[in-house]
Amino acid sequence: MRKTRREIEQLVKTMSLEEKASLCSGRDLWHTKEIARLKIPAILMTDGTHGLRKVSADKGWEESQPATCFPTPAALGSSWDTELAAEIGRAIGQEAQCQGIQLVLGPGVNIKRSPLCGRNFDYYAEDPLLSGELASAFVRGIQSKGVGACVKHFAVNNQETDRMRIDAVVDERALHEIYLFAFRRVIKQTKPMAVMAAYNKINGEYCSQSKKLLSDILQEKWSFNGIVISDWAAVYDCVKALQAGLHLQMPYDGGI
Repeated sequence: MRKTRREIEQLVKTMSLEEKASLCSGRDLWHTKEIARLKIPAILMTDGTHGLRKVSADKGWEESQPATCFPTPAALGSSWDTELAAEIGRAIGQEAQCQGIQLVLGPGVNIKRSPLCGRNFDYYAEDPLLSGELASAFVRGIQSKGVGACVKHFAVNNQETDRMRIDAVVDERALHEIYLFAFRRVIKQTKPMAVMAAYNKINGEYCSQSKKLLSDILQEKWSFNGIVISDWAAVYDCVKALQAGLHLQMPYDGGI
């Protein structure tokens, strides 16, 4: 049974500092930590931009369980069909429910800037308005089934070469009108459960520890009140990340 805000606030008051800190990093590759004494369960998340990739906990990244493979976002972007995007979202949300998944790591709304980007299949378009509209419909579809969606990769994660460490140098106008536009549209229109911080730097600062990106823009300017999680192993300094507005480091790295 879903708890009320008042019940959640009361639950938080009963948690020790160590228990609160434990929820800032994952338990393993795909789960958050549970707090048994307070009956706080672990959350299971999986990739899911065009079909679920649920992997057994002891199999690492391999041997995904059977799931429906839907058209990729790249193909869906060519349709300009928001209702089709919503229908796919509903179907993925339904499968997630059946597999005990609480958070789907998708959609990806980064802008296609190079044909060599290895994640182009995961992204909708070169156009931020089209990407924002299709992603909004997809998120509405997933979340209509009681499953959360995680919009990624925030932000400017648009190439494959050095994707995990590149410094994307972008002026303010291009940043807001091209690279952040789709994220803003999805957040304002659908209130997704989570947003995933990207690997790369923007103008010299890693996304996962950028106060400007995570706090000033995402949480204050856009009023996002969901979970801000890292891409997998995208936290380079956990203290700076927490101070910047990151809530959850994934996966567990032996630290917190």
